[in-house]
Amino acid sequence: MFDGLNISSTGMVAESFRLSVVANNLANADTTVTPQGGPYRSEYVTFQSLAAAKSGPNAGIGQGVLVSGLHQDQTPFKVVYDPTSPQANAQGDVLYPNVNLQTQMVDMIEASQAYQANVSAFNSAKSMDLKALTIGS
Repeated sequence: MFDGLNISSTGMVAESFRLSVVANNLANADTTVTPQGGPYRSEYVTFQSLAAAKSGPNAGIGQGVLVSGLHQDQTPFKVVYDPTSPQANAQGDVLYPNVNLQTQMVDMIEASQAYQANVSAFNSAKSMDLKALTIGS
């Protein structure tokens, strides 16, 4: 009876995590030195469907989504010539993070809208469950 609530809540948790990763990427878009030593490397999230039940009343119905991984973007760092920077190498180049602001903004909008869609689905499922509980009373 509560599958819709559970499925929607897994989507909200996953998209919330995705929004956190985007926020972290945006916050570190100009970080040229991390504790590990080099510029910040952009991260992205991958999702995985939770397996459908093989038997019972929910057979074949997916059970939501989970975050399957947090990955570092392997695209090259941006190279900017700035010989006055303390982070400049012998050639005067400074490595900047590989954070693409346009991609991050699109990801933020997409994750935000997906989160809102899950909230709407959750509220609809909650309303249906409450009405089902009043049947016969």
